[in-house]
Amino acid sequence: MSVKHILDEKGRQVFTMPPSSTLQDAARELADRKIGAVILTDDGGKIAGILSERDIVRMIARNGAKCLDQSISEVMTTKVVTCSESTTLDELMESMTKGRFRHIPVEERGRLVGVISIGDVVKKRIEEALQEAEQMRSYIAAG
Repeated sequence: MSVKHILDEKGRQVFTMPPSSTLQDAARELADRKIGAVILTDDGGKIAGILSERDIVRMIARNGAKCLDQSISEVMTTKVVTCSESTTLDELMESMTKGRFRHIPVEERGRLVGVISIGDVVKKRIEEALQEAEQMRSYIAAG
């Protein structure tokens, strides 16, 4: 199973913001859209960074609510780990576990084409396990 299969099912819509936006702007958008991370892109649409709800909580805990007026560019992760549509679920899970993050942007030929969350991966794994269990039941019943 590959990232492409997940994107084909869930869709490829990606919400992005410019890095010049404030943490307050990002927090509002994350809450309104019920998402856990936002991809920050430059004027050319290239990935400039990623900001998660955890990043915002960490900043508020350290600096108080006044930090919400800060530019995202001051706090975003700039060394963004990405994957491609051909990345397997096993490879994706390894990257997420190793890096301890829950969202990975998907790039093809330098273009942002989607975002995969840990929830997407878990959902797909559960579907696979249920399908395997059903196949086993059918095999046993036939035999």
